[in-house]
Amino acid sequence: MNTLLIMGYSSFDLGIFDEKNPKISVIKMAVKRDLTRFLENGLKWLIFTGTLGFEYWALQVAKELQGDYDFQISTLFDFETHGQNWNETNQLKLSEFKTVDFVKFAYESYENPSQFRQYNDFLLENSDGSLVFYDEENETKLKYMVERMKNTEDYELNLLTFSDLQELFEEMTEN
Repeated sequence: MNTLLIMGYSSFDLGIFDEKNPKISVIKMAVKRDLTRFLENGLKWLIFTGTLGFEYWALQVAKELQGDYDFQISTLFDFETHGQNWNETNQLKLSEFKTVDFVKFAYESYENPSQFRQYNDFLLENSDGSLVFYDEENETKLKYMVERMKNTEDYELNLLTFSDLQELFEEMTEN
């Protein structure tokens, strides 16, 4: 796999609004474990969409891993206006998505709903697989993209679930 798309729950979906929340360290540990495995098998690109929450935490881990592995990070935003109304704290996080190896906007601004479908098509066509923090028992709008990934031929969907995180947490506390 050369190109991996990173997606997952937003901080709002998870109810995590404090960057010191201990759940974030478990999420980051899982991301580091999974990304390391992909990188050791030749991964060359990570694609982010600029969503706060799981993607932001995964971006932080990816930037740390760039010190040890040779790969590129890209952010493919849906719209150039993405995040323009966010508060100052979130603007700082947004700027981290913009300080990667490659940044592009699919559209200048929102015009119609078909842009979202076309944007998702582009993401799928330009990645070999994905790492998605999503649990089918806790549905969000991610459900539609996960279904598309499942139905895309030769596409490798790697799901990170709440059960996976619970197992990792239990392993951490046993040691």
